[in-house]
Amino acid sequence: MKFLIIIGSLIIPIGMFCLQYAWPKSRSIFNICALFAALTFGNLAAISIQQILHDNTVFMTNIHGVLLNPFFLFAGSYLGVYLIYRLIMWTSSEW
Repeated sequence: MKFLIIIGSLIIPIGMFCLQYAWPKSRSIFNICALFAALTFGNLAAISIQQILHDNTVFMTNIHGVLLNPFFLFAGSYLGVYLIYRLIMWTSSEW
């Protein structure tokens, strides 16, 4: 499973990079998805922290509950892949 995560973190951004040349509209789709992923990721983190502060519970044990949220996991994973894709784009434009 670890091997698939590592390989996927390389193959998917490279695939996105190739797709944006084959289908230029995909750039806008990738950017819009990143915007929604960032909003989802940030809002879920903020809501979880606000709930912990409101309930006055132990911070370090309860905050890890947000990591079980599939929306948080998906948004974070897309942002990671998107960041690598953007780094590939920036690097290729500087060559």
